[in-house]
Amino acid sequence: MAAVETKFFEYGRKEIEYLSNSDPVLGDAMARFGRVEREVIPDPFAALVNAIIGQLISVSSAKTVWSRMQESLGDITPENLSAVSADEIQRCGMIMKKAITISELSKDILQGKICLNNLRQLPDQEVIRYLTAIKGVGLWTAEMLLINCLERPDVVSWGDIAIRRGMEKLYDFPKLAKDQFEVYKSRYSPYGSVASIYLWKISFL
Repeated sequence: MAAVETKFFEYGRKEIEYLSNSDPVLGDAMARFGRVEREVIPDPFAALVNAIIGQLISVSSAKTVWSRMQESLGDITPENLSAVSADEIQRCGMIMKKAITISELSKDILQGKICLNNLRQLPDQEVIRYLTAIKGVGLWTAEMLLINCLERPDVVSWGDIAIRRGMEKLYDFPKLAKDQFEVYKSRYSPYGSVASIYLWKISFL
C-alpha cells in the first residue's frame, strides 16, 4: 500500500503553559493526559482529500475510507486520482458527491486552475477564502487543512462536532452555545490549535 507521509503537530512547553494559565480547567485536563499527538499530512493535496473524506462522517469511518483509497488507488496525488474515474474513487467507500469533488479537484490542479502549493504563504483567512471557493470545500474542511496540514497555531472550529462535544464535557455544559464557544476560543488564542488537539481527545472519552 502506498503510504501518505505524516508527522505530528509541533507544539511544546510554551503553548502548554500559556493554555494552562489562561484556562486552568483545560490546564488540569492537559496535565492528566500528558502530551497528546496529532497526526498531520504535510502534502496539501493529500491533506485536502483526507479532509473531504472526513466531512460529516465518524473518525473511524474516515480512516477506513482513507486506508481503502490508498490500497486501491495508490499514491494520493493529482496525477493518480485524475487518471481514475469518480466511480472508482466512490467505490473506496464515500458518497458520489465527495468522489466527484476529489476527481474534479485532481483535474483542476493538473490543469493549473487550482494551486495548493502557495497556501503556506497565505494568512489563515486567505487560505479559507481560497479553499472555500473550490466546489465541495466548506469552512470546516478549510479549517481542518489549516490544522492538519499547515499546522496553523490558532484554529478552533465551531463546525467541528467533536470540538464542541469536547468543550461540553470539559466545562460540563449540557449544550454549548456559540457565544460560550467564542469566549473559550478567545481564551485559547493564540494557541487554539493545541487546545483543539486536547478537546478532540476529551470528546472521545
